[in-house]
Amino acid sequence: MNWTAIAAIYRFEMARFFRTLMQSFLSPVLSTSLYFVVFGAAIGSRIDQVEGVSYGAFIVPGLIMLSVMTQAISNASFGIYFPKFLGTVYELLSAPISFLEIVLGYVGAAATKALFIGVVILITASFFVDLSIAHPVAMIVFLLLTCLSFALLGFIIGIWARNFEQLQLVPLLVVTPLVFLGGSFYSISMLPPIWQKITLFNPVVYLVSGFRWSFFGTADVPVAISLLAIGGFTVVCLGVIGWIFKTGWRIRS
Repeated sequence: MNWTAIAAIYRFEMARFFRTLMQSFLSPVLSTSLYFVVFGAAIGSRIDQVEGVSYGAFIVPGLIMLSVMTQAISNASFGIYFPKFLGTVYELLSAPISFLEIVLGYVGAAATKALFIGVVILITASFFVDLSIAHPVAMIVFLLLTCLSFALLGFIIGIWARNFEQLQLVPLLVVTPLVFLGGSFYSISMLPPIWQKITLFNPVVYLVSGFRWSFFGTADVPVAISLLAIGGFTVVCLGVIGWIFKTGWRIRS
């Protein structure tokens, strides 16, 4: 394993992040505050508790998941798209490093950025509501796996995209709606029976449910299934990336 090459890619990507650190820091703080004003104050005043948890606290895991998923995808997709756009990706392909080392550098940096955003949102939320984490180890595991898996998805999107508009297509039109419809701001037990069954086809439900369980000890689906879902998604993404580098699909042409 060429750790020097991995570290070089990682440092380069993180340097781009630190150049806009204030923007990266302020954006999640402001957006989280707005969510609490809209959902916590306006809607929370009408909904006292959900599954024994105050509504303001109940939406925190969903807020974190929403930001972490979109940030992981965006950072990873932009990270690999720019070398393609500028043509410097051929320097990576001709260097004595494997595809796994390239992925570790880019995906590791994107996952780190998303993790930072998640921590910032968690700290910001603690100023608005009283938070207690029932299973801190599980919370860290779910957060890390989510950062990693969606950074892998973002890496795939960055290779697939042919222009800047396509980079935003999946996060805005696919991931964000799935998060909103995946029980981020409500419990799926509040839905009619038929919609509860339909919602279970949304993969984000399992991530949000498992992450919320780590906070409050309640979940819409079994925690083991949530872990299997995110683990399987990670494996599929790795398989797709391996196939991309093996065939050179949209990376050598």
